[in-house]
Amino acid sequence: MHRYRWQLITGAALLALSTITYLIHYAIFRDSHHIFSYLITDLAFLPVEVLLVTMIIHQMLTRMEAKARLEKLNMVIGVFFSEMGTALLTRLSDNDPNIERIKAELAGGEHKTDAEFRSICKRLSACEYSTQMDRAGFIELKTFLAAGRGMVVQLMENPALMEHESFTDLLMAVSHLSEELSHRDNISEVPDVDLKHLNGDVKRVYGALATEWLNYMRHLKANYPFLFSLAVRTNPFDKNASAVVKE
Repeated sequence: MHRYRWQLITGAALLALSTITYLIHYAIFRDSHHIFSYLITDLAFLPVEVLLVTMIIHQMLTRMEAKARLEKLNMVIGVFFSEMGTALLTRLSDNDPNIERIKAELAGGEHKTDAEFRSICKRLSACEYSTQMDRAGFIELKTFLAAGRGMVVQLMENPALMEHESFTDLLMAVSHLSEELSHRDNISEVPDVDLKHLNGDVKRVYGALATEWLNYMRHLKANYPFLFSLAVRTNPFDKNASAVVKE
């Protein structure tokens, strides 16, 4: 009850102010018919006002606000991929036995229509991503993730990202993998069963990272063609990718 106290006080004050105003009107003009006539008219219009304000205008404002929040979220996601995500995806995809299939799907992506590219992203998002990383690869990955751990922690502390569940799950998976590797002082000597466990953690990160990258590419293609062009030319699934424009 205490949490709604200010609403009750405000409501009571507004009702009292309205009553006093009507009483002043009656005291001056002595016309109760006029007062009740306008009162009933206002009450009759009230449902229409509720419809306009709460069901139409409110919904429009909510959609505009959601669009603005999504734009800010995509800016944060873009920073992640620019600083760390794309390089991480490149490292993981290098160990994917099915990389040629993914590379073939994304070939010439900058020339695809929006509908064609959305279809490609939908197919690739449904793929099961797999990777087999050896001990040497994990040693390099440990160093890479340790360097970017501060950024991952900062992103996880961003309250705006709590609304983006899939990206938050990705950050959690990356953080977990980094922590797993940091607890192994000598990865070159870990047993095969532990290597299999680490590859399971990598597979979780790889699948989530690939899906988020594809979703981000869809966003860039629809809204920022110049950023999309660079992202496609530096495609992390293509070992021969280059930012240099050749055609």
